[in-house]
Amino acid sequence: MELIANNNTQNMVLSHTEVVNNTSKNFIEANTEKVSLEHLKQKCTIPVFAKDNESTISHFQFINETFEMIKSQFPDTNPNPPDIRVSHVVKGRVPSAIGKPAKELLENEKTIYYERCAFVIEIPQFKQVINGNELALCVGGVRAYNQENLYSKKSLEKFKIFVGYQNTVCTNLCISTDGFTNEIRIGSILDLNQNIENLLNNYDKETHLKTMESMSEFSLTENQFAHLIGKLRMHQHLDKLEQKKYFPVTLNDSQLSSVLKDYYGCNNFKKNDDGSINMWNLYNLFTEANKSSYIDSNFERNVNTYQFVNHLVESIKNDSISWYLHN
Repeated sequence: MELIANNNTQNMVLSHTEVVNNTSKNFIEANTEKVSLEHLKQKCTIPVFAKDNESTISHFQFINETFEMIKSQFPDTNPNPPDIRVSHVVKGRVPSAIGKPAKELLENEKTIYYERCAFVIEIPQFKQVINGNELALCVGGVRAYNQENLYSKKSLEKFKIFVGYQNTVCTNLCISTDGFTNEIRIGSILDLNQNIENLLNNYDKETHLKTMESMSEFSLTENQFAHLIGKLRMHQHLDKLEQKKYFPVTLNDSQLSSVLKDYYGCNNFKKNDDGSINMWNLYNLFTEANKSSYIDSNFERNVNTYQFVNHLVESIKNDSISWYLHN
């Protein structure tokens, strides 16, 4: 695979001013690091489609265009700078360093780009308090080059975008079904505008907020929670045909262990003294555990947790049978 070289070959490697070391919680944790938008613009090469040398849409273009679109759609707001997480760095070198031992490479002879990138842009002017937690409206997206065939000719490229809320207590994302587009395909960065506009127009903010607020009205007893965790672990090992009979859940076993650990120890969303836990707290235990998902599956799993908790709420509210709560 060929790369389009960045003309500025100075200081191509990350410096302490470009990787933001933040001790606070991040919206995603797994195998990622935080970088600035300027770093993506100035210091990263851009992959191309190998057979025709056509450029891909860069992470910088994707994020910057989304940021500008937000400012256009919400002209009376002042969105925060993008919070960007990247993973799977791909290292290279400038042509003049071909054949040079890696340990002898100078900093200006190294190049990088990131295979995967996720970002969130918070719009602080739209905040709501839900179940005692302050939530801020945000827009974000994912780009993963590993989902493109870069060895072919240029084709439509895949992106994921969402609009939803971020819990400012813990930076957990709260994404509803209508606030997420799992895969948009665009041929140029200009096509992105229409897709973002469509997503914002189709997103029912009031229903999303109302649904999340109602979660606190329903609870699981300690026995029900234990039953739920057991069934969730059983579900992963069922025969594929058997799995299809029940509501799909995408959290893995290690993430379920995190849910169980936080059920006892999370400062914000742990169980009550009698062992019960309301569905809002359970939802946040799920979204917290989901932070360990890789960039290219994180948002889908986040939406799945929202759907699953609502499935449990409906089961309790309507006194209907859910395999996860009943014997």
